[in-house]
Order: sequence, then C-alpha cells, then structure tokens
Amino acid sequence: MTVRLEPGDAAPPLGLPDDTGVVHDWKDHRGERVVLYVYPAAMTPGCTKQACDFRDSLDSLAAAGITVLGLSPDKPEKLAQFRERDSLTFPLLSDPSKDVLTAYGAFGEKKLYGKTVVGVIRSTFVVTVDGRGKAVIEHAFYNVKATGHVAKLRKDLGV
Repeated sequence: MTVRLEPGDAAPPLGLPDDTGVVHDWKDHRGERVVLYVYPAAMTPGCTKQACDFRDSLDSLAAAGITVLGLSPDKPEKLAQFRERDSLTFPLLSDPSKDVLTAYGAFGEKKLYGKTVVGVIRSTFVVTVDGRGKAVIEHAFYNVKATGHVAKLRKDLGV
C-alpha cells in the first residue's frame, strides 16, 4: 500500500541533486512556500506540457511567494537537457533510486490505460517551510492531470 501524505504531515526530507548538481534540502527553502511537483519522465509530451505550464506561471507564483521544484526519477544529465530544450527556469530534482518519490507516496501502483502498473504517480505537494527549515505539507494532490493542472493549482491557491 502506497503511503499518502495529508495536510499537516511533516514533509519527508529531500536531499536530492538538481539538474546542475546542487543538492536541495528543505532548509534551503526556509520561510518559503514550495510547490514540489512530481512527473514521470522528462521530455515526454505530458511532462513537457506540465513543465512549460509551470515555467509560464512562475512570475505569478513567485509574486505570491511560491517557489517551484520539479521532481522525477530521471538522472541530472537528462534533466539538464530537459531544462535547456524547454527553457525551464526552476530546479529539476533527480531521484533515480525513487526513495524520495516513495516517501511522498508518488511511486507505487497506479492505473495506466486500465491496467495496474507500478510507476511514478503524477502528484503535486504544496509545502510550507518555516524559518528553522521544518517542512509541513499544506496540500497533497495525487493522480493529477498534466494538462490544466497548473491552472487548477493556481486557482486552488488563489494565485
């Protein structure tokens, strides 16, 4: 059974490198509200659409005090290609071991074209990080759609 995070839960640690090799932890985002969105694979059509929607919404999200981090099982080298190809301007975190994805309940059984498979569950977490670096789940959205999700998220967050 895949764990599902709920509002008020402590956010599991990150400790993951981004596409440039910089390791991200919650303490690096003290005092921020962070959208951590999970996607299955860089440079696929749905994941590209979602990443570009976040890229195009970065100004309004930043104006509302929200930082965006992407997370996938892709290696940093592939994420760097994804960032370059699509002019992405936010960190893309790499979790090839899928340990962090699993801790967030974003890796496990899911339905794909009517069949049960094991894989990355497209999810988005809004995390509030206090001044000491303690991260708490504000919202947890599982099985989100790639298209239209960012607009819905902005509406839900009042951005």
